[in-house]
Amino acid sequence: MRAILTGGGTGGHIYPALAIADKIKEMEPDSEILYIGNEVGIEKDIVPAAGYDFKMVPARWLERRKNKLDYFCQLGLTGAVTCGGTAKALAIMKKFKPEAVIGTGGFVCVPVMLAGKLYGAKTFIHEQNAFPGAANRLLSKYVDRIFLGFREAGEYFGCPDKIVNTGNPVRKDFLEITKEEARKTLGIPEDSFTVFSFGGSMGSETINEIAVNLIREINGADGWHLIAGTGSAHYDEIIKELKDSGIEPGENIDIRAYIKDMHVCMNAADVVISRAGALSVAEVTVCGKAAVFVPFPQATGNHQYFNAKAVADAGGAILAGEKDLDAGDVAKKIIALKDDREELAAMSMASLSCSPAGATDRIFSEIRKTLSE
Repeated sequence: MRAILTGGGTGGHIYPALAIADKIKEMEPDSEILYIGNEVGIEKDIVPAAGYDFKMVPARWLERRKNKLDYFCQLGLTGAVTCGGTAKALAIMKKFKPEAVIGTGGFVCVPVMLAGKLYGAKTFIHEQNAFPGAANRLLSKYVDRIFLGFREAGEYFGCPDKIVNTGNPVRKDFLEITKEEARKTLGIPEDSFTVFSFGGSMGSETINEIAVNLIREINGADGWHLIAGTGSAHYDEIIKELKDSGIEPGENIDIRAYIKDMHVCMNAADVVISRAGALSVAEVTVCGKAAVFVPFPQATGNHQYFNAKAVADAGGAILAGEKDLDAGDVAKKIIALKDDREELAAMSMASLSCSPAGATDRIFSEIRKTLSE
């Protein structure tokens, strides 16, 4: 298969695309894969490191403005950049000759997917969230198939005949390590109740506040372990806050600015505290972890709330809205789970029942079937 993948801006768009690319190479090792991104997004660093050829095209988001004149100026500028990006992407495709063009979200998808349609390749988009992004809603009318991470997103697309409920693709790293292996790698005792908190590369003040409350309660305590990913922007202030409170983190407290081994930390945990971006929810559930989801309230269409609610409604997570959240209360609920292993096991099973296991297989099969048609 000759395939072009695109998606950018955040890891939530990039890693699903890489998971699809890995599956294509696994199933058809002779496949040729090209990734097209934008210089503004982090894909320019992540994709080459993953071993895939990478090219860039111009792309631009549409800034929302209340002033009509400003809005139309932004619309015109975005339109001009998109036209330029489409032309460049089309030139790339004429040389690469893709059979399939696959987009996973982000503004860079717009020019690349439009170019794929103009070129005549089969086109596919994957929507990770329960509330679709603007780029995918725009592109839905032009593509051959729409893959959904959450079934609930289907109601926002006006083309039900194109929709395939696949779940969200997760990198195979998350499926290839056991809890015991992960704990051995991290040096965590097998019988320790382990909590893993993170708020993305930039971090989350709210999630860090929960982590600090936990540290106050469990620092140095037997049978406990905490891995806290603070985000690079918050690391120094968290360390200072603890120091000012007279707390010297013990051996059971692992505070990090950035989580580089996400799949290891995730599998080592009993409970995960995180935002509810589609990628995080997929990784938590595919590992079968009980969770506390703190949705980012400014997410477009409040989609993180709906992502979290899908798991919470099944019994696999505690949904903690940021507006009225009491970090100390959330910490107490997590502490209570340590002594209620029956409830913890039930949450883990419910979380796993929401997992997208097999998503990449379903996506590959649908792409291959569509190409055969």
